[in-house]
Amino acid sequence: MSLRVVLAGARGHGRSHLRNIHRLEQAGLVRLVGICELEPLTAEELTGFGSPEQSADFAGLLERTGAQIAVICTPIHTHTDLALTAAAHGVHTLLEKPTTASYAEYERLLSGLDEFGTACQVGFQSLGSHAVDAIRELIAEGAVGPLRGIGAAGAWVRDDAYYKRVPWAGRRTLNGRDVVDGVLTNPLAHAVATALRIDGSDLAEDLAGVELEQFRANDIEADDTSCLRLETARGTRITVAVTLCAERAGEPYVMIHGASGRITFWYKEDRVLVQRANRGPVQTVHPRTDLLENLVAHRREGARLLVPPARTGAFMRIVEAVRTGPQPEPLPADAWYSAQGERAPRRIVKGIDALVAASAESLSTFSELGAGWAVPPAAVHAP
Repeated sequence: MSLRVVLAGARGHGRSHLRNIHRLEQAGLVRLVGICELEPLTAEELTGFGSPEQSADFAGLLERTGAQIAVICTPIHTHTDLALTAAAHGVHTLLEKPTTASYAEYERLLSGLDEFGTACQVGFQSLGSHAVDAIRELIAEGAVGPLRGIGAAGAWVRDDAYYKRVPWAGRRTLNGRDVVDGVLTNPLAHAVATALRIDGSDLAEDLAGVELEQFRANDIEADDTSCLRLETARGTRITVAVTLCAERAGEPYVMIHGASGRITFWYKEDRVLVQRANRGPVQTVHPRTDLLENLVAHRREGARLLVPPARTGAFMRIVEAVRTGPQPEPLPADAWYSAQGERAPRRIVKGIDALVAASAESLSTFSELGAGWAVPPAAVHAP
């Protein structure tokens, strides 16, 4: 029997979930029985589906449809309440990342899930890649020698329309509620979470220190060009350098540095390149387990969840460091320029593509690399 699914948030990024639910419907694994949206989807938007019930009342929709799984792709500051509403109805959830907007909300989510006994999977799709375990095995085998550190880099392009699409975009708070919609915590959060998982340092207690350098070229509250340096409890140094103001959009990656080689993982492509001293490079592409499919298997057969909330604890400590840390520094006018994007103007930070790549290569922060607009990292003590 297929499992009954309700989708909360079916537009924007939610469309990707709608497509995936359709794929799993075709495979006989799920059936879309409800959509929670403020404005109902049109018949055209629901092409390929039957007639799922539509309502802005999430709790009522869960009750009336007898949902077994809820996919939640809604604003960050609504995650905890909606996930716990589902849990109270005995409904398992696929919850979009970031898990919550603050560490206090994260703890409230964990407590509620424990109380109701339902499962939750957090939507870090990159952690479904089989490449992650393959890389961990290579490191354990000493394929690139003792680990020297991990660097992650992401250079994406977002225009003015991106920040105008919804009221919470690019905001740190909205109407007194934490949102924390910055480049590190939302669009390129996978770079952070993937580096932590590869190191085996994804639990809350696995972080020993966080340093942040946060900036913004756009007229927003949150960061659009930032880097961080982490010290894990096992002593690994991790740097992440990311921007939404790239000169050219590129594939984000995680680079594992060993004493005798390195491994580069383009996590959206599931592609791994191993480079070792005195040996030719080896490139492989790995399969990926879909996170909703994994949640269905958990519900049916007790399969191990790939991204339970507890395994986003270290990431949530970083979200908290961003939330409580200094406001992102506005970049000086001579550090960026404006160009016309596909839909609207966009701001481009001069030389940022090379700077992001240099950070991953050298495990250095922007200020250490000599960016004239960068200030030394702020040490932040998250809970």
